[in-house]
Amino acid sequence: MSFLNTLLKPSQFIFYLKKFFLLIFILIISIAGWFLGQLFFDLSKFSQFIFDYVLQRSSYNFAYFISSIIGALGIISFVGLVLLVGSWVERRVIAKFQIRVGPNRVGPFGLLQPIADAVKLMQKEVLVPAIADKTLFLIPPVAIFLPAILAWGPIPWAPNMSYLNINVGILYVFAVSSLTVPIIFFAGWSSMNHYALLGSMRTVAMMVSYEIPISLSLLSVAIITGTLNFSEIVLWQSTNSIWLGLFMPFSLFTFFFASTAEINRTPNDIAEAESEIVAGYHIEYSGMKAGLFMAVELGNAVLLGALVTSLFLNGWFLFGIEKIVPPYIIFIGKTVAVYLLLIWLRATFPRFRLDQLMNFAWKTLIPVSIINFFVIAIEVTIINQFNSTGIVIYIFALFNIVLFLGLIIVWSKLFSVDKFQPEKIQPKFASKIGGLKAMKGMK
Repeated sequence: MSFLNTLLKPSQFIFYLKKFFLLIFILIISIAGWFLGQLFFDLSKFSQFIFDYVLQRSSYNFAYFISSIIGALGIISFVGLVLLVGSWVERRVIAKFQIRVGPNRVGPFGLLQPIADAVKLMQKEVLVPAIADKTLFLIPPVAIFLPAILAWGPIPWAPNMSYLNINVGILYVFAVSSLTVPIIFFAGWSSMNHYALLGSMRTVAMMVSYEIPISLSLLSVAIITGTLNFSEIVLWQSTNSIWLGLFMPFSLFTFFFASTAEINRTPNDIAEAESEIVAGYHIEYSGMKAGLFMAVELGNAVLLGALVTSLFLNGWFLFGIEKIVPPYIIFIGKTVAVYLLLIWLRATFPRFRLDQLMNFAWKTLIPVSIINFFVIAIEVTIINQFNSTGIVIYIFALFNIVLFLGLIIVWSKLFSVDKFQPEKIQPKFASKIGGLKAMKGMK
């Protein structure tokens, strides 16, 4: 009876009604997604159909051009959708962590809030500081968006669903993502603002430091699979029935943590630390130019999820479920799971100091990554020497997990925080006279 009385209250009734409509909305979207998935189970067939259709009516070059344009538009459209949906999801999830509601004003459940924010940013005036280098100041917001789009090219969504199915996919992504370093530096330097310059210098120092462990973790993946192609890496994991994240857990941890530094995500967002340097390298940017920096950060977070899924989580394979559910749905699900982990870290972890981040990179992550790389190389040599897979891989995987946990414990003991704290030196005057109490007695 008390439950009915509570339910009949207007506020509670509206609350449960909103939850009901949300469930109905999710159900409708799920059913629609299932039907579309069955229709486009393998989107490569759709792309091949367009290519053959145009080829019959025109030249090969024109057909290739048209199919490439459609693929590129597909990537750009997906990235745009990711930015809109991801912005809403991140703000709502963080609000739940912080016991808030989150965006709920524009549209049902605040679903239209990202669109409203984008329109607002487009209408805002773009201010350029009088002492800024105007040419270099206006280029970075547009230039930083290009690597964020281009890096999606080699990502394999499903079998035969990769826009750039190249044999140097890992090298391509690594090279394209490195372009953000000079762009961010130009953004901070051209602003002629001390805070912006500090933020850009932090970014350069952080990226140079953490690109080393990222390279070592990617090399570990390359030597075990024997390829730099993302699709072949996914197929290797499926063939050997093991996720590389389980076979080499330290490489997964290194890549994930170091990548959060590369994309300026918590707890490594020291380049735009609001409590220290206001907004870092984009402090002088306003309007949609500031919005582009924010959008790229969010898009890179989702891209990190896609890279982790491809390299360490077996891509579109999931215990045979990919035979029933469209493979790209599984891939997107794993990507979203990694992205939600990033949101969790942002909502719960405090920000590292710059010295802590640098110490961790050079005194812990890099030397341990080198040790891990040599261990993986030895294991690969043994596997290739005896032409053995199967049980040997599982034994090495168990050994790598134990080694990973052992290295964490040993290294934390050797390089504890207490050993690197600055020495507390008491002022000579205070030590001699016994502090303020003694000084009052001298009067």
